[in-house]
Amino acid sequence: MISILENPELSPEEVAARLLVTPSALDDLTLRDAVKIVGYMKPRAFSAGTVFIREGEKKRNDYMLLVLEGDISVESTGVGDDSQMVVRILGPGSLIGELGLVDGEPRSATCRAVTDVAAAVLTRTALMRLLKDDPSVGARLLLAITKRMADRLRETTRKLKNFARMNLALQQELTAMIGRTSYPDGTSEV
Repeated sequence: MISILENPELSPEEVAARLLVTPSALDDLTLRDAVKIVGYMKPRAFSAGTVFIREGEKKRNDYMLLVLEGDISVESTGVGDDSQMVVRILGPGSLIGELGLVDGEPRSATCRAVTDVAAAVLTRTALMRLLKDDPSVGARLLLAITKRMADRLRETTRKLKNFARMNLALQQELTAMIGRTSYPDGTSEV
C-alpha cells in the first residue's frame, strides 16, 4: 500500500488536506473542509536540528502547524533545572501550536525538527480571513480544534488523578513505615 505522502497522483494541497483529517490531526473535519482550510495555509520547511518553537516564547505565537513530512521532538523544561525533556515525537499528520492559534499566549513547549520537516502553517490572520470568507468551515475548524483541546484536557486530568492516587499511596506507605498515623489537623499518633 502506498502512503499518501508517496502518491504521485496527489497534489501537495491534497496531501495536506488528507493529513489534516487524520486521527492525529482533526478527524472531525470533512475532506472538503480540509481542502478549503489548506487553501489558507502557507508552506514552511525546517532543517533537521532547527528549533522553531521555544517554550515560553511570547512573540509570534498566533499560528499552528500541520506536519506534512518529517519528525518533530516536543520538549519541555525539566523540573528543578533547565534541561530539556522529550515529551513526544510527532510525525506527518500531527498538529502543533493550536493553543497559540487560539490564544496567542507563550508557548508551552519547545519544538525541534528531528529530521528535515515540511509543514503547513495556519496563522490567526488567515483563520480570521477563513471565518469571514466561509463562516461555516471556519466554525467547524474551531470546533474541531476545541474538541482536540478538550480531549487533551481530559487525558491530562486522568493522568493528574493517577498521580494523586500514587502520591496518596506513597504517603500512606511512608506513614506506616514510620509507625504513626497523621491527621489532617496536624496531630499524630505513635
